[in-house]
Amino acid sequence: MHRNESASELSVPEATIVEACGDPDLPKLGVIEQVWETDPIAPDDIHSHVERAVDALELDGVPAGGEIALGVGSRGIANLATIVEATVSTLADAGYEPCVFPAMGSHGGATGEGQREMLNELGVTEDSIGCEIRSSMDVVEVGRTPDRDVPVVADDHAAGADAIVPINRVKPHTDFDGTVESGLSKMLVIGMGKQRGAKIAHEWAVDWSFRNMIPEITDQLLDALPVVGGIALVEDQHDDTTLIEGVPPSGFLDRERELLELSYDIMPTLPFDELDVVVFDRQGKDISGQGLDTNVIGRREFAINEPAPEQPDIKRIYTRGLTETTHGNAMGVGSADLIHEDIVAELDAETTLINALTASTVRGVRLPPVVESDRAGLVAALSTIGVVDPETVRVVRAQDTMHLGRLLASEALVEEARDRDDLRVVEEPSPIEFDDGEFAVSLSH
Repeated sequence: MHRNESASELSVPEATIVEACGDPDLPKLGVIEQVWETDPIAPDDIHSHVERAVDALELDGVPAGGEIALGVGSRGIANLATIVEATVSTLADAGYEPCVFPAMGSHGGATGEGQREMLNELGVTEDSIGCEIRSSMDVVEVGRTPDRDVPVVADDHAAGADAIVPINRVKPHTDFDGTVESGLSKMLVIGMGKQRGAKIAHEWAVDWSFRNMIPEITDQLLDALPVVGGIALVEDQHDDTTLIEGVPPSGFLDRERELLELSYDIMPTLPFDELDVVVFDRQGKDISGQGLDTNVIGRREFAINEPAPEQPDIKRIYTRGLTETTHGNAMGVGSADLIHEDIVAELDAETTLINALTASTVRGVRLPPVVESDRAGLVAALSTIGVVDPETVRVVRAQDTMHLGRLLASEALVEEARDRDDLRVVEEPSPIEFDDGEFAVSLSH
């Protein structure tokens, strides 16, 4: 990946930070695991679950050989390529002509080729799924909202098909709370609307909240377009597929509300409500729309007229890098208090700003202070929260906001974990090891 030369210019050297903050004793870190009871779908059973989901779609009105456009997004969804391929093959076996279109708003730099590349990075290629991928940013207007006269737009390829089927995970959204959040309906309104539709939605959300907008425009799209249903996915705490369900158009809003409640119940979160410092190894659009899931970090400073979650309360967040799949999109980087210079080196300013402009959340891409090394980041974080005792300070290190099963935790948290049934101590605390200022111990992704 291209590395920005400006990273070194913005980065503060470790020696400078240690001189300013002193050379404090750092907490020891142990390893803990969250104990979750899950029931994931076995890989060999995914095809049969998809077949049953397709059976629930309203396909009676689709002519034999009719074209069915499948909307696929940009999130890091478990088993995505397999689920899309199974949907394609099931529809093809039934005599239809499936194709895929990216339903991801402005992601991929708001270009057709960029969105195709994002699908490729997620394993969704024409070879892997067995059908054509039609990727462009062209949209058509299919109606206007009755009260506000807001244009309702949709992907041109999708609007011209005989049927439309969005495939998406149902989960809590990072920017708002409502009966319908991230899932099939949002994919229709914002994802299928491409950059123009996403921009319209986020602009109007300032005065007309997403919680009201998404259901209203979803109803309009269901009336105006041949949406025959959607394939809804729910993932467990380990981000494994636990549900694949076909939702007919008549049940979009009601059933999606029920699936959202299920998703909230099994959403992975940090197991502590009060934390001094949290270190995330990475952030990215494939992890969360805001890079770091706001439901996990308890921060929503950049959302449009929406309150932040009540918990957790984290005093300092230090983020170390970007995922490869995010392609330099650092949306939400402003949620952190400190970032490693690797983020700046990998940041694609144009892609990031386009996403922020589309989402009307430019504050979310403001750069926090940039540090040269992990030791500098940790020292700076600990030195700005008051008097710190290494034995009582509450520090967690996690891969990202999606993978929270195994965590590095400070002594105080390890001791707390011993008395909890939902946590397991895997390794006793030991001093933090650095290799040229960087964490020597890695958390596997």
